[in-house]
Amino acid sequence: MSVLAMILAGGEGPALTVLTALRSEAAVPFAGKYRVIDFALSNCVNSGIFNVAVLTQYQPRSLNEHIGLGRPWDLDRTAGGVRLLQPYQSAKGHTGAWQEGTADAVRFNLEIIRNVEEVLLLPGDHIYKMDYNPMLRFHRERNADVTIATIAVPAYQAHRFGMVGADQAGRVIEYAEKPKRTYNTTASMGIYVFKADVLRDWLLGRGRKDTNLGRDSLPALVKEGNVYAHRFRGYWEDAGTIQAYYEANMALLAETPALDLYDENWVIHTKSEERAGAFLGPNAQVESNLLCDGCQIEGTVIRSIISPGVRVREGAVVRDSIILTDAEICPGAVVDRAILDKRVRVEEDAVVGHGDDRTPNRAQPARLNTGLTVIGKGAVVPRGVKLGRNVLVKHHATAKDYSEKEVPSGGSV
Repeated sequence: MSVLAMILAGGEGPALTVLTALRSEAAVPFAGKYRVIDFALSNCVNSGIFNVAVLTQYQPRSLNEHIGLGRPWDLDRTAGGVRLLQPYQSAKGHTGAWQEGTADAVRFNLEIIRNVEEVLLLPGDHIYKMDYNPMLRFHRERNADVTIATIAVPAYQAHRFGMVGADQAGRVIEYAEKPKRTYNTTASMGIYVFKADVLRDWLLGRGRKDTNLGRDSLPALVKEGNVYAHRFRGYWEDAGTIQAYYEANMALLAETPALDLYDENWVIHTKSEERAGAFLGPNAQVESNLLCDGCQIEGTVIRSIISPGVRVREGAVVRDSIILTDAEICPGAVVDRAILDKRVRVEEDAVVGHGDDRTPNRAQPARLNTGLTVIGKGAVVPRGVKLGRNVLVKHHATAKDYSEKEVPSGGSV
C-alpha cells in the first residue's frame, strides 16, 4: 500500500530556551554531528518509505539548509523524495495562514495527500530508532482508521504526554492529553498512522476547527471506536526540555548506550561537513568523551560531547558539557556542566558553571534548576568573567551585555 510520511517540524520548542531562539526544535544539534530531525528522516528511509513531506514554520532556515534536496537520506528523487513545505498566503487579502498546531499544519497541506492510502504522521523533534513497518502491518490487520504508537513511561512523567488506555485487542478506549492525574502509564509517542481518506474527511469535516491532533482530534476520534494503539519497545526520547536534552546527549557516553549510533543495520544519516579528523595536542587530556571531526583538543576534556570544529585551547578545561559546532574555549577558561551553542567563545580565564550555588533561573519558560548553564549561539563570555549555575546567556551576547565580572547562579545575560 502507498504511504506518505508527513514530518511535523514547525515547532518552536520554547523549553529549550536559547537553543531554539534561532532554529526550530527539529533543527537542534544532537550527539555532536546530527540534528534531531535526522532520526525521523532516517527511520523513514530505513523503513523503505521514500515519499516524505516536512512541514515547517518556526525559524525554518536552518532546517531547510540542513535537509536541502535530501541527498544524505537518499531522498533526492524525481518521484517521491522529500518536500519542504512552509506556510504561505494563499490568496490576496487572505489571513490566517499561520498554523496554530499540528492538526492545523496537516490541514493546511492536505492537497499533497494524493494517490496514497495511508498517512504516517511523525514528530520531527523526537530522538528514536523505529522501523515503521510493524506498526503499518498492525494498522492494516485491524483495518483501523487511526493507529497510535505508544510507549511505557513512568507515572510521574504522565503530565508531559498524551496518555492512552487500550483494551486487550489494542483498541483505544480512552485518551487524555497531558493529564494532571491518570492511572495509565502508556503514552502516545506522537506518531500516528491514518487512513488517508479518514484524515482528509476529519480535518475538513467534524474536526475542521481542531488545531492540535493530540489535544483536539484524538479524543474525538477515540469516541468513534476505531483507533488502535501499537506498543513500541525500543529507544525513544522526547528531548523537549533542557534537562531531557542534556541527559539524552550525556547518555551516549555510557559504556553501552541505549541509543546505538554505530548500528550498521540502522544508520542514522545526516548532512556531513568536510572536516579533518579530530586533533589531540601533545598536552591534551581526554576521558570518556564523544569527539567529532574537526575538533582540536589541546586542553582537558572530561565526559563531554564535542561537536565538529570545536577548539579547546591548552590550559582550558571542559567537564560534563555539550559544546556545539565551532565553539572555542580559550586558554585558562573552565566550562563545567554547561551547554554551549554554535560559535560560542569563552575567553581567557572565564568560568562557565562557577561555584556550588544552585539558585534556579526563573526566566520563562527556561526554569533552569539542575545546575546547567546554557549559552546561546554566537555569544561571548568575556575574559575573566564568571558565570554561576543555572545561568542563561542570550544568543550573540557581547562583552557590553555583562555589567559585572560575575553573574550569580540563576542570573541571565
